[in-house]
Amino acid sequence: MDLNHRRVIPGLIDSHLHFIRGGLSYNMELRWDGLPSLADAMRRLKEQVARTPAPQWVRIVGGFTEMQFAEKRLPTLDEINAVAPDTPVFILHLYDRALLNRAALRACGYDRDTPNPKGGLIAKDSNGEPTGLLLAEPNAMILYAALAKGPKLPYEYQLNSTRHFMREMNRLGITSAIDAGGGFQNYPDDYKVIEELQRAGELTLRIAYNLFTQKAGEEVSDFTKWTKMGKPGDGDDYYRHNGAGEMLVFSAADFEDFRMPRPDMAPNMENDLEAVVRILASNHWPFRLHATYNETISRALDVFEKVNRDIPFNGIHWFFDHAETVTDANLERIAKLGGGIAVQHRMAYQGEFFVQRYGRKAAERTPPYQRMLQMGVNVGAGTDATRVASYDPWNALYWLTTGKTLGGLLLYPAANLVDRETALRLYTQANTWFSNEEGVKGQIKPGQYADLAVLSDDYFSVPDDQIRNLVSVLTVVGGRIVYGDNEFSALSPPMPPAMPDWSPVNHFGGYFKPAAGAALHSLAHAACDCGTSCSVHDHAHGRAYQDAVDANDQRGFWGALGCSCWAI
Repeated sequence: MDLNHRRVIPGLIDSHLHFIRGGLSYNMELRWDGLPSLADAMRRLKEQVARTPAPQWVRIVGGFTEMQFAEKRLPTLDEINAVAPDTPVFILHLYDRALLNRAALRACGYDRDTPNPKGGLIAKDSNGEPTGLLLAEPNAMILYAALAKGPKLPYEYQLNSTRHFMREMNRLGITSAIDAGGGFQNYPDDYKVIEELQRAGELTLRIAYNLFTQKAGEEVSDFTKWTKMGKPGDGDDYYRHNGAGEMLVFSAADFEDFRMPRPDMAPNMENDLEAVVRILASNHWPFRLHATYNETISRALDVFEKVNRDIPFNGIHWFFDHAETVTDANLERIAKLGGGIAVQHRMAYQGEFFVQRYGRKAAERTPPYQRMLQMGVNVGAGTDATRVASYDPWNALYWLTTGKTLGGLLLYPAANLVDRETALRLYTQANTWFSNEEGVKGQIKPGQYADLAVLSDDYFSVPDDQIRNLVSVLTVVGGRIVYGDNEFSALSPPMPPAMPDWSPVNHFGGYFKPAAGAALHSLAHAACDCGTSCSVHDHAHGRAYQDAVDANDQRGFWGALGCSCWAI
C-alpha cells in the first residue's frame, strides 16, 4: 500500500487499562476527554440530557480534569441542575469527587438519613439535605458505589459497546492492552462479553487480562480457586490470561487522591499480602500490585523479598503499578528482585493538586521514570483509564516527553524526561515484558505480529503541543485492517451504530481531537471568548494556579455563580 509518506509506528500497547470493564458501559458514557473548555463540556451535557430517555442517566465517568478547561473549574451543582432538572447526571472527577444532580440523588436513594460510608462523605446543606457532592476521603468506593446504582446495558448492547470501544482504541493507534481488572469486575461472569467476541473473531485489540480480587477477606480464597482454574498464558494471540492483580489484597491498596493526606496501610497488610504472594509464587503466576506511595512500596517489598527467600521468583514477571513517589533505594530493591514498574500519566491530570499538597520539589519525580530506566528496572507505559485518566495514549506520550500536565503546568526537570523514541518504546516494545510477550510484538520486524499504526502527522517532528492531537489514519492488527480514516476511510471495516440509539457515541464519538492544525490553547481561547471582558477575573485564567488559589473553593476565584465566560 502507498501510505503517502506518512509515519508508521508499531501498534501501541497500553500496559494498564481497564478495558474489559470500560467496554461494558462505553456506549452509555458522555466523554469530556480532550475538551478545551467547560463551555464545550456543558453544551455537550445539555444536548445529551435532551436526547436521553427516562430512566437512563447521563454519565461523565472520568477521563478529564478541571485543569484542562480554559475556565480551570468544574461546573457548579446549580449549573448542572439547570441543564438537567429531571434526567439523572453523574460526573466523576479524578479520584476525589462526583457531582450528582438532584435527579441522580433521588435515583441513588440518597437523602438526609443516608449515612456516610467509611472513607467517604456525602456533602449536606444547612438543612441536612444532600447537595449532590460526593467526596472520597480518601476512599473512592463511595464514588464507584454511586455509579453502580445506575442502569446497565443489556447483554447484546454490551457486545456492541465493547466493539465500539475497541474501534476507539484502534482510532488512536492502540493494538494491544493489558487489562488490570477492576472493582465490580467479577471473574468469570463479567468476562463473558469479551470471551464471546473472541470466539466470534471480532476482537480488534489484543488483550491480556489480570485477575483482581473483589472482596476484602476473601483474597486467599479467590487466588486459590483461580490458580486451579487455569494458568497465565492460557488463551490465544488475541485474548490470554496474564496473572494476578492489580488488587492482590485490600489491605495493601493505597489511595491516589492527592487532595487528601497519604493513607497509612493497615497493620495486617504484610500478613495478608504474604499469604497471597506465596500462592502466586508457588504456582509461578505473574502478578502486579497497585501502589501509589513509596511507603506502601517499602512494605510490599519486605513481603516480596521474604517470600522470594523461601519460594524463588525465578523470572516471574512481577511489578508495581503507578509508584509516583518511589525512591532510588526501592528502585534498587525492585531491580534486584527482577521486577518492574508500569507508569501512567495520572500526574498529567492531578499534578496541580499534588503540588498544592506536597510542593513543586516533591513533584519533580512523580514518578521518576527516567531514573527507573537508568537503574535497570523494567518500565512500561499506560494510562490507567477509564475512570480517572483518559485512554488516549498521545496524552501519555506528551506527558513522558514534556513533563506537562493537561493544564499546562511543567512538573519535571529535563533529567526526568525521556526523548520521543524512548517514550514510544515504553509504549510498544517495553510493554511486552508486562504480558510475557517479548519478541512477538512491539516492533515492526519479520517474525512479529503485523500490528502497526499509520499516523495523522509525524510524531517525531510535530511541535510538542501537537503530540496530543495525533490519531491513526490506518490501524492494522495481525495484518488485518481494523480502522481507516482520511484517504484510507474506504478500507475501514463497517461498524453497526452504537446501541442504544441515544448513545453519546453516535453523536459525539470518543476522545475529542481538534481539527488538523488547530492548537488546543487556541480553541480554549475562542471557547472562552477572551476578547470580551469578564467581571469575575478579567480572563486571567492562567493565573489561577500560579496565584495559589484553592482549587477546592468553588465560590472563590471563580465567583459565587461561577465564571460567566463559558455561558456565551
